[in-house]
This record gives sequence, structure tokens and C-alpha cells, in this order.
Amino acid sequence: MSDTTALDFDDTDDFENADRGFIAALAPAVVKDERGDVVYDNDAYAFLTADCPDTAHPSLWRQAQLCARQGLYEVTQGIYQVRGLDLSNMTLVEGDRGVIVIDPLISAETASAALGLYRAHRGDRPVTGLIYTHSHGDHFGGGRGVLPAGADADVPVIAPAGFLEHAVSENVYAGNAMTRRAVFMYGDRLPKAPDGQISAGLGMTTSTGTITLIPPTVDITETGQEETVDGVRIVFQLTPNTEAPAEMNFLFPDRRALCLAENATHNMHNILTLRGAVVRDSRIWARYLDETIARFDGQYDVAFASHHWPTWGHDQVVAFLSSQRDLYAYLHDQTLRLLNDGLTGPEIAEALQLPPALERAWHARGYYGSLSHNVKAIYQRYLGWFDGNVAHLWEHPPVELAKRYVELAGGAEAALAKARAYVDEGDLRFAATLLNHIVFAEPAPPDSPAGAGGTTGASAARKALAEVYDRLGQGAENGTWRNFYLTAAQELRHGENPARIDTTGAEMVMALPTDMLIDSIAIRIDGPRAWDDDLTIDLVFTDERSRHRLTLHNGALTHRKLSGEPAHTAGLTLSLTRPQLLGVLAGKGLAGVRTEGDPGLLDRLLSRVTAPDPAFPVVTP
Repeated sequence: MSDTTALDFDDTDDFENADRGFIAALAPAVVKDERGDVVYDNDAYAFLTADCPDTAHPSLWRQAQLCARQGLYEVTQGIYQVRGLDLSNMTLVEGDRGVIVIDPLISAETASAALGLYRAHRGDRPVTGLIYTHSHGDHFGGGRGVLPAGADADVPVIAPAGFLEHAVSENVYAGNAMTRRAVFMYGDRLPKAPDGQISAGLGMTTSTGTITLIPPTVDITETGQEETVDGVRIVFQLTPNTEAPAEMNFLFPDRRALCLAENATHNMHNILTLRGAVVRDSRIWARYLDETIARFDGQYDVAFASHHWPTWGHDQVVAFLSSQRDLYAYLHDQTLRLLNDGLTGPEIAEALQLPPALERAWHARGYYGSLSHNVKAIYQRYLGWFDGNVAHLWEHPPVELAKRYVELAGGAEAALAKARAYVDEGDLRFAATLLNHIVFAEPAPPDSPAGAGGTTGASAARKALAEVYDRLGQGAENGTWRNFYLTAAQELRHGENPARIDTTGAEMVMALPTDMLIDSIAIRIDGPRAWDDDLTIDLVFTDERSRHRLTLHNGALTHRKLSGEPAHTAGLTLSLTRPQLLGVLAGKGLAGVRTEGDPGLLDRLLSRVTAPDPAFPVVTP
């Protein structure tokens, strides 16, 4: 699906860098939870030692071979990384008394295993600092694996300003939909095999253990801020709204080492992830990388990041950062140039080409982000979903649209015959479009024989579409595209799979500011059922000394913080602590909560709160 003629497969620099500093691997590289369930298995990728098969793109196979390398590595004196035990890296910096942990992976179990591997070879050093480079879950979720509850009282936890708000909001407001789509993006339900899941480009896949969140105790609020942790000097550069809303690079001046967080990794990153997120600002991203080059010039001999392998040599790092800067700047500026010439997002994605130097650079290849979906994301950031063509302003929704297309084609069986002709011609993209219309027009259950639960054409179309998705996935250079296609094929054949990862654990909920906690209820109100409700409830938090008024009116739950006694009395007032509120929301009743007014109003409010479906259909109606 992408041209590889410009790529030098004899170039082994990345392999040499990925192996440099190797100390030891975890054997076996299988991490289990306390129940004995496997939460991460890097040994499952042993097949990657073979040559690339026909079922994988050779460039993605190469990237997978690099990402699958696993173990403890020395970056420079006193700085180590554990790689290959989760989607992300854990970095460990030795101080005067112990070790500072940077980015404790996704799950407590994998973080504990990574720290254990480090201690087995560097001594049983206590954790004396914890740093989150940014607000994505694969960089904070394993916190309790390195700092168990009660052990973090005197340990500084450092993060960029705004970290906590963004870390929890991403997992609350659209968390269920993002988590469901992440099943497709990372392919964790696919078999690890040459014809199955081989990588996510940024790493192998996500662990599925216990996600935790230790709130920061030290905020980095400005570029140039310097902190000393366990005798280690660190100079920070804030980079908000780049790869994450809250993110930072930082320099260890005495170790001459630069941490690039996730702002510069060995692939083209996402401007908008396929699982969904707020669109990132590629213009600002490029500018911060340029600032990094200038601000820290001459002060480092190695740069490492939260994914992939380090880059050694000052000039080599500058060249790497310069190309990464140019990559995001080019994507942004050329998309805007063509956008202003009247091209739409899909048209720009087909027309835009990278400069030859970037096209040849392994670290600019679209293994995780892609030129195609990044260009569309930049278009979306500036102009939104509507391309200006009024025919697209009020189209039918997918099922109704599909029925009409299939009718135009002469019915499901006739449409299927046409789709097979496109497959035979090698036009898999349109074959997928046409087959998808048949599946949406006349659904059939998975694993059903032709004619069962739908017409012969509909059932056969489901099978044919799965086969097309297999071929599209196995030809993709982008790891997340491959996983999306292959997971879609899997669900067409066997039905929906809910996510195995839980982003709504107790620590995550406890970290929510009160207004966001109430927002998390508001976005689950069944509006039509609440159209005729008109109620007010005051929450008086005795532990926070604050009062919040909730109003359910016209199907919308709104809230505001009150100062002093309100002018109008609420229908119900609850005096409670935040933990008690969480108990109330979990259905544990009002035991220990002081009430004034009608408790039935709370029952009515909670009866309007819905629970999202963690396995909603994605590739079927």
C-alpha cells in the first residue's frame, strides 16, 4: 500500500542503536496479574526473527523487529531504560540515594516487572522520584507498580502543568468510545502471528493490567524551570498541545542527556489518533522541536524518548530533531496551502507527497501516524467535518445510505458480484466500500452460513468484506491501520469484543476535579427520558468546604459552584465528602450522608444516568 523503493533495507543503524547498551532481558517476558492472567507477553513476538512473509509490509515488519527488542539497556552513565515490556518505555535515572522513574508504563504489573528487572542488575535502589512526561495513560498508568500506596508520601511526583486535568478528562468525557476503538488500533485481541498482530508502530501493543494514577506533587509551569531530585539536576521545556495537551522535554545537564518525551520518536506520529482524541497542533509541534534544538544546543550527547530507542551523538540528534521538525511543519503548511486552493481532506491526502529526504528517513515513516490520516486531521482542525460540498451537508446515516446504494446496484447479490469484480481487479479500497454498504444494508450475524439471519448476499458480503480487510491490513505499512483492518475482519467473523483495559479505576475517578466528576454524570444523562424533569440538588462537600448546585432541566444536567448560602433552596441538599459521593454514584445509598429535602430527587436523577456499552458495534450497524 506504500512505495518502499526509496528505502534502504541494508541500513542497520537503527538495529545497532536499538541493541546498544543491552544488559539483560526479562525471561520469560510474560507479565501476569495477581490472578495469574497474562497482561503482557513479549515472547509472543518471537516469530519476528524470521524474514518478512507475504502477509506483512516489509517496512512495518522491520519496525516490529526493532520494537520487539526487550530488556534493560544503558542509555548513558546513570540512565537506563526498560523497553519491550509495554507499549512505552520506562526510564530510570540513578540519584544519590535511589532511582528516579520516568513514565511508569500503562499497568502496575508491567511497571513492577520493569523495575524488578532494573533492580536485579543495578541493586535494590528505592524510588526517589517519579516523572510523567505527558498526560497519556501509557506514561502514568503503572505508577503503583513502582510506588505502592503509602510509599509515595515523600517522593516528588513531577508533571507538566495541566497534566492531571488532561490525564483524567481523556479517560472520562469520551473514554468509553476511545477505549472501544483502541481495541482496533492496538489489536490486542488479534493473534500475535505473521498474519495477525505484529506491532502498533509506536511499540508492540498495550498491556491490559491495572491502571493507576498517582497525582503530581510538583508542577512544571514554565520553560527553563529547574528541579533537583535526589541530587539530579533537571531543566524542563514545556511543550503543550504537541503530542499531548500537557507535555514536556527535559535535560539532564550533568549527564548530558536529553529526554524528548513523545515529541520525537522513530516514526511519524499522529496528529489525530485513530482511537480518537482532540486534534493536535502540528504547527506548534514543529515550533517546539525547533525550540528544543536551539535551547539545548551543545548540552547533550544522547537523546532518548518515551518510545523506541535513543539517538547518540549531538550532531545526530540535531539531524533527527531537524527532520522531525520539518516533517510536522511540512504536513501542516502543505495541507493549508492545498486547503486554501480548494482541495478537501481526502483529496489532499491523495495529492500530498513528502520531500525525498523525509520519504527516505526511517524515523519519518508512517508506522503509527500516517500521511493520509494526519492530513485529514489537519484539515479537520481548521475546517471541521464539512468539506463545503452541499451534497455532503445532510446525507443519510450509514444504514439508510447503504440500503439505497445496494438498491441502486440491483440488490445485495448483484452488489456482491460487482464487489468481487473490483477485488479481482485489485481495487480493494472500493471493494471494501461497496461490501460495507451491503453489510450495513442487510446485516447478518457473524459465523452465519449464507442465508442465515439475512440474505445470501448479505451473509456472503460479510465474509467477503472480512477477506478484503485481511488483505488491506496485511499490506499496510502503518501498524495501527493493519490492526484496525485485521480487528475489523475478526469482528465481522466472530462478533464484538469489549476492551480488556479499564481506564476508570478508583484512582482515576478520585483524581477528577469536582466539576469534571459532575460532568462525567452529565454526559450520561438520557436526555429524552429527562425532558420533563425539573430538579435541583446541592452537594455540600464537608472535606472540600465547597457547595455545588446541580440542575436537571430540559434533559440537561448543569452545575455551578456556589459561594455562601444560596438565595433559593434546592429541592435536596446532600452534605457529604467526595468519597461518600463516589459511593452514592456507585449505588451504595446515603448511609452517613446528611440530607435536607426530598431524597427521591436523587433517585430520579440517578435513574436517568445511563451506562455506555463497552462493546458497541463499529464495523457493523
